Amino acid sequence: MPARPPRSRRGPLDYRPEPGSIPTQPGVYRFRDPRGRVIYVGKAKNLRARLSSYFQDIRHLHARTATMVTTAASVEWTVVNTEVEALQLEYSWIKEFDPRFNVKYRDDKSYPWLAVTVGDEFPRVMVGRGAKRKGTRYFGPYSHAWAIRETVDILLRVFPMRSCSNGVFKRSQQIGRPCLLGYIDKCAAPCVGNVSAEEHREIVDDFCDFMGGQTRPFVRRIEKEMYAASDRMDFEKAARLRDDLGAMNRALEKQAVVLGDGSDADVIALSEDPLEVAVQIFYVRGGRIRGQRGWVADRVDEGGTPELVEDFLLQLYTGDSDAIPREILVPALPPDVETFEQLFSELRGAKVQIRVPQRGDKKTLQETVATNAAQALALHKTKRASDLTTRNRALEEIQEALELEEVPLRMECYDISNLQGTEVVASMVVFEDGLARKSEYRRFVIRGVDGQNDVASMHEVITRRFRRLLDEQARSELRPGDEHSGPMLVDPETGRPRKFAYAPGLVVVDGGPPQVAAAQQALAELGIDDIPVCGLAKRLEEVWLPGQEDPVILPRSSEGLYLLQRLRDEAHRFAINHHRGRRSKSMVESVLDDVPGLGEVRRKTLLKHFGSLKRLREAEVEEIAQVPGIGTRTATSIKEAVAAAPAKGKTGAMVSINTATGEIEE
Repeated sequence: MPARPPRSRRGPLDYRPEPGSIPTQPGVYRFRDPRGRVIYVGKAKNLRARLSSYFQDIRHLHARTATMVTTAASVEWTVVNTEVEALQLEYSWIKEFDPRFNVKYRDDKSYPWLAVTVGDEFPRVMVGRGAKRKGTRYFGPYSHAWAIRETVDILLRVFPMRSCSNGVFKRSQQIGRPCLLGYIDKCAAPCVGNVSAEEHREIVDDFCDFMGGQTRPFVRRIEKEMYAASDRMDFEKAARLRDDLGAMNRALEKQAVVLGDGSDADVIALSEDPLEVAVQIFYVRGGRIRGQRGWVADRVDEGGTPELVEDFLLQLYTGDSDAIPREILVPALPPDVETFEQLFSELRGAKVQIRVPQRGDKKTLQETVATNAAQALALHKTKRASDLTTRNRALEEIQEALELEEVPLRMECYDISNLQGTEVVASMVVFEDGLARKSEYRRFVIRGVDGQNDVASMHEVITRRFRRLLDEQARSELRPGDEHSGPMLVDPETGRPRKFAYAPGLVVVDGGPPQVAAAQQALAELGIDDIPVCGLAKRLEEVWLPGQEDPVILPRSSEGLYLLQRLRDEAHRFAINHHRGRRSKSMVESVLDDVPGLGEVRRKTLLKHFGSLKRLREAEVEEIAQVPGIGTRTATSIKEAVAAAPAKGKTGAMVSINTATGEIEE
């Protein structure tokens, strides 16, 4: 049922359906742009509640959702009877319309399948890529085509089924002579009648059963036949069966056993950031890994891990019932897990369970898959960040969007970190030519601000950093006799670059208008008016400029926005690590405060020796007593104090002090 037609569109309120006109039943909805193209498809248990959430104040929406509703010009919906029907209709519409704002899990490359054309009179085994076809049974997908071709070549010795093309098969039929594979016993040669269609079908079925995970019966059968031939003194046949057994074992060695119970499962893991999500899936059949796939997809809405899992399951299995296993292991259950289990069970014709593994081999395997997903996302980001053309485009986009006079070849980003106003620290990270310059990173301890005040903290850190810039420039000497001489950026005594002698082309602060205003004010108070400032707000990924009421909105796929986000995220990571280190140090000192006979000097000596509360807790009394100034009695008291202290900090994670980072603290 469509909503009222849109008037001249200025925003989502112009096409918002009348109050009470949206039904409360389950259904599927579509947003269309002014040209009538479907740009987003979604489903809901309650259409009225779900659609109403899109028409709230746009400032409260996620950035990608806000972009979608402002791009759209109308919304329509279809009521269904059950949530399963809604799921099926959602998949059908996504497949039909390919909406731009729905997440699309596309392969980062084409993965090969092992296919058996079971619908043919004489089925053929082959390795292929691309879409699946009816009448063909598929195994995999696999990571490398050469690996599966090698496995098939080994197994054709044991299961000599047809592997030639249709052209070769017809030619052999016409000339009455098999191809080379028939002569070397890697094909039963049904083309010349060496075996009947029924006998060849039995070979094919055995091959499919073996590839499907039923390996033990074949190994036992060949072993039994080998020993029987040996007992009959038929050593030639026994030797041939021995070689067949070795071929099967070599094929099995390529597929590691990961689940001791021999179960069938797909193991899924995600690695996500605000812009992208990497997906990895391991196909386990008969307890062995049969294949692997991976994607890196853009995130297009504000959903968390459960919603990402839901989108992935919908696209992976709904259109391919043959691929649905008995068990699907996921990092988080989708919101409508019962609906998915019901739908997949109906498609598969047997019960399907979706669950999060909690312990044992399956938990360990999912951690391995998660590691692969994290590595895939990191590799994807590294490739994207290291490409020179991409970096140049990102810097040019930033220059154009912020209307800078020059390309910001050096950018500095600042972030504040604290825990309820305690241990307030700040970070400064530097990117030059679009790449991190870690030797230029700096850390600050905020001293002049009481409590949790990010704005005042930002003002202090910007003031301190650029006062140092002015000081360095004032101390710099001109090189005599050089008409192009300028400030000396290298210390003539040490030969090292001066700490704060380089002026950035752009200052980025983590935050919105308040933080930007504080940074701009700090620069103005120092008399600096030629360094541009901007802020990147986390929630909506908006770029704020000083004194402007509206933010600069960079396209979600913009390389410039991606570079600013990397810069902001790196500053946040650096600040968090600094804060955790200081908090760990203060925790150790607070634990030792009440130990009799342990003064400030010996506390610092103890801290320097062990470095963290974790290492101190693991130490024995004798090890503690070896620290200068610590006797056995004091060591015993220290051991009792740290044993009674909480094992984790307020964040739930044990951290240690890195005493050899080489990073500079200001």
